[in-house]
Amino acid sequence: MIEAVGLTKRYGDKTAVYNLSFQVRPGAVTGFLGPNGSGKSTTMRMILGLDNPTSGSVTIGGHPYRRLPNAPRQVGALLDAKAVHGGRSARNHLLSLAQLSGIPARRVDEVLGVVGLQDVAKKRSKGFSLGMGQRLGIAAALLGDPQVLLFDEPVNGLDPEGILWVRNLMRALAAEGRTVFVSSHLMSEMALTADHLIVIGRGQLLADMSVRDFISANSADFARVRTPDTDPELREKLTSALTEAGGHVMPEQDGALRVTGLPLPRISDLAHETDVRLWELSPHQASLEEAYMRMTQGSVDYRSTIDQKAGLQQPLPPGAQPPMPVPGQGQPGWYAPPPPQQGGQPFAPAAYGGAPAGAYGAPGAGTANPYAQQPAQPQQPAQAHQPAQVPQPAQAQPSAPVPAPAAPAPAAPQTPVGSPAPQQASADAAPAAPQAPAAGKQTAAADAAPAAAAASAATATPTQPEDAR
Repeated sequence: MIEAVGLTKRYGDKTAVYNLSFQVRPGAVTGFLGPNGSGKSTTMRMILGLDNPTSGSVTIGGHPYRRLPNAPRQVGALLDAKAVHGGRSARNHLLSLAQLSGIPARRVDEVLGVVGLQDVAKKRSKGFSLGMGQRLGIAAALLGDPQVLLFDEPVNGLDPEGILWVRNLMRALAAEGRTVFVSSHLMSEMALTADHLIVIGRGQLLADMSVRDFISANSADFARVRTPDTDPELREKLTSALTEAGGHVMPEQDGALRVTGLPLPRISDLAHETDVRLWELSPHQASLEEAYMRMTQGSVDYRSTIDQKAGLQQPLPPGAQPPMPVPGQGQPGWYAPPPPQQGGQPFAPAAYGGAPAGAYGAPGAGTANPYAQQPAQPQQPAQAHQPAQVPQPAQAQPSAPVPAPAAPAPAAPQTPVGSPAPQQASADAAPAAPQAPAAGKQTAAADAAPAAAAASAATATPTQPEDAR
């Protein structure tokens, strides 16, 4: 167990911690919360004997840290994950710590496997990422299999899988009867990991209670009630009945009612007695983050201001209107909407004059893809009269010979405005007409640039010999 009594630490005129008293009991995960500069790291350093308190005392198991026999075997800590010699490998770093504390070398390989670094055990730590450095620091804390563990921001830099692993590790260590003291700024993780909370602000104790009691003491639970929107008289009727029963009713922007002071069964009974049909009746409890912000709002030293952008904003051109404010911007829970797509839906078939898109944005079943690669066919011999500036690709032949029609082909549909000529020619061309270009020229024009296609069309002969078709 960790016990602090009247702990005070001053740095010149600055008082980092003042008259702080608390207990961290075994068998539970105790969260250590507070704004930046509140004295959390200073308190942890005094627990580990790295800083001497100005007054007061802090003990581990009834003894100061410096008087514990073989302290690394009893207390493990992670305060700075980067406090590692960058030229040493992960295994050599842990091995040196083990040799200093009389820990067997086989324990090094065990903790490397626990934190998932067994595959990079021989790599130098200076090349580790922030998350890998955190895992190495946790391995150093677990090296002596201690009964007391202190972690300062253990999930900093970890990916979601690593955060989940740390959460389960903390709870498993506490379930074994160990004392686990965790400092973090992630309220969502503390709500899922911690059983007890110690909250400080500007070096003084603000709260020392369970997570459930902390949320209840610093937030107001309420019931959300909604009546049919088509009948405002029912809402007024229910509001009068709830107020007479001792409840406090506040209307919300979306037409619902926020009711405090009455339990949900009583609200349901009153609605039934007044013959009011309910569309919604749900309980709402504040989160740990909301309760924490409400308690520590007067203890925050560093507050942000609005960026005025003085001298950086460009003047609006004549006749231009200033941008309209985004509804809800700056309010809690507001998130910026995703940016609109440039030019509408990307790859829309309508842009090429095709049929409507099918499932998942794919072109319709009857739409010809102008960019589809045709199966390879035996290459036709080049004709002497074929224009030299038109290339002859090897895999651009039609899938089957085109028979000559008995009658002229019907007129091709008009090309949509903005649609390239080569695409329209390959997608909508008639099977073969007496005036149509050769089959090889059709596919070549479909793959050539628009300028080359225009040049070849200008120099082509209106009629071609039968062998060219």
